[in-house]
Amino acid sequence: MLALQGSLFDAGEDSSFGSLSGLHRIELSHGAWVDLLPGWLGGADEVFDALVRHVPWRAERRQMYERVVDVPRLTAFYDEGAPLPHPALAEARDRLSAHYARELGEPFATAGLCLYRDGRDSVAWHGDRIGRSRESDTMIAIVSLGSARQLALRPRDGGESRRYSLGHGDLVVMGGSCQRTWDHAIPKTKAAVGPRISAQFRVRGVR
Repeated sequence: MLALQGSLFDAGEDSSFGSLSGLHRIELSHGAWVDLLPGWLGGADEVFDALVRHVPWRAERRQMYERVVDVPRLTAFYDEGAPLPHPALAEARDRLSAHYARELGEPFATAGLCLYRDGRDSVAWHGDRIGRSRESDTMIAIVSLGSARQLALRPRDGGESRRYSLGHGDLVVMGGSCQRTWDHAIPKTKAAVGPRISAQFRVRGVR
């Protein structure tokens, strides 16, 4: 079991959601954008703890050039129609679907979870371009739980990268052409950081 530092979290409160009217949109290049809302999910300690304990986390291995290596994080995936592992995730998905209904044109359908156990866990530069997002604009909404980590973004055709610190209960939505024209990553860090869970909501046919 991962050791959690209670002082980092907002213990003693029931989970609740703030208003999405506070979303701050940052325009990138090539029609890409990012929406940010710190502290959207309040009182998320119980959600974090339940996910750590009860999600069937999977350790993956991947071919990397001439050898097979461990993927530096644990994962779980909930396909369309599958019950989510905590009611707060279902509520987050439904609230986000309602808020972005006109702009997105369809609801968020799937949920992917990543557990970063410490600063050695990471995800390399990539765009979510499997499926319809390879050629069409889409949105990916992420709720971050646990210790703060940096979300890095950089344009695929070169240029200055950007970094945003995502903390406990923060929301980030990558939209427009972001998956096609920008890459994103969670870099490794030598800082003493605790565990973090990323809950990613996507539309049907996008991975």
